[in-house]
Amino acid sequence: MAQSSIKPHKGKLGILLPGLGAVATTFLAGVEAIRQGVSEPIGSLTQMGTVRLGKRTDNQTPLIKEFVPIAPLEDLVFGGWDIFEENCYESAKKAGVLEAQLIEKVRPMLEAVKPMKAVFSNRYVKNLHGTHVKEGANWFELAEQLKEDIRSFKEKNDLDRVVVVWCGSTEIFIEPSDVHQTIKSFEEGLRGNDERISPSMVYAYAAITSGVPFANGAPNLTVDLPAMVELAREHSVPICGKDFKTGQTFMKTVLAPGFKARLLGVAGWFSTNILGNKDGEVLDDPESFKTKEASKLSVLDHILQPKVYPTLYGDMHHKVRINYYPPRGDNKEGWDNIDIFGWLGYPMQIKIDFLCRDSILAAPIVLDLALFSDLAMRAGKRGIQEWLSFYFKAPQTADKLYPEHDLFIQLMKLKNTLRDMQGEELITHLGQEYYD
Repeated sequence: MAQSSIKPHKGKLGILLPGLGAVATTFLAGVEAIRQGVSEPIGSLTQMGTVRLGKRTDNQTPLIKEFVPIAPLEDLVFGGWDIFEENCYESAKKAGVLEAQLIEKVRPMLEAVKPMKAVFSNRYVKNLHGTHVKEGANWFELAEQLKEDIRSFKEKNDLDRVVVVWCGSTEIFIEPSDVHQTIKSFEEGLRGNDERISPSMVYAYAAITSGVPFANGAPNLTVDLPAMVELAREHSVPICGKDFKTGQTFMKTVLAPGFKARLLGVAGWFSTNILGNKDGEVLDDPESFKTKEASKLSVLDHILQPKVYPTLYGDMHHKVRINYYPPRGDNKEGWDNIDIFGWLGYPMQIKIDFLCRDSILAAPIVLDLALFSDLAMRAGKRGIQEWLSFYFKAPQTADKLYPEHDLFIQLMKLKNTLRDMQGEELITHLGQEYYD
């Protein structure tokens, strides 16, 4: 293997999470359970994934965490912000995702993670009413308070590095506008309390200007703005987003590439969800749902390419619905009806009923994004990290570049990026060398 140019991991890595609700506490409890040896890191590419090196006949498939210098779980320290003041033990019990027996096993660690006051405005998340929130004259002052939180968290815990992964709520739909175009216009907007700047953008600004990588797990614009991209490049910070790819959309990025590969037509794809957690309550507001809908709807168009294949997908009807249903809690049900057609136009149907656990699917994504963002920072990467598209419903890309949604292409891109980091030959899957 070629000599790595990645800085080694040394000391402790801090992971700061805006939003210490169901996803965040499931992640925290899981990491601690794994560290105690009572569970396995199922679903985590950084912990269980492998990467092939060289030819198939070479039989070299090391674990990713042994191939690249991933920070070990023992070095992780956690913190975050929330609009409610309960510690993570209390929050985990309230979320109702994990069994009480597991929560009790990791109770000391969860109780030790107490939220800092959050930057929040009811204007952007209408169905939540925070009581544990910062006060300031404007967005810029609040950003400075967040930067001080990051500094003090790093100093208090004697950390070498910090990353931020957004686990907060879906904000109302916001279109990019002039305030988002340049660093200057954005900072003027922060000082002027511009209503087109949302709380998640304030967190991102604070992180990036503190030299801290930022990964966006919600469909909010947040870092998907020219000003944020410019900031990230100026401060040599990796950014990525948006919206964790967990249940229904994960299934779409598995199935749709198969339909296109076999040139099977899709007449319609109807998706509905019922969920009763805090995410469901937030999405019960039409303006927040619009943000999520845009994220979920974009997937099929980009994968199936109706303009390239008009006969197969040019008249496809794609509907997405989300329904807040409190009895279901965090155990979301994603139901899909897919009307496809094949040879001679003959119709067929596929039904999917995915009884998934949203936070269980999201937790390993949080871990991988934190560890890969830290790796990218140590590898000298800055700006948009498109190689992490694997984890997102609406992957962030360079301006005017369409996102790659095909899960299998995304995985190939991710592993080739790791090979490239270590100076290894990229895998094309051509395979001609075995027959020459």
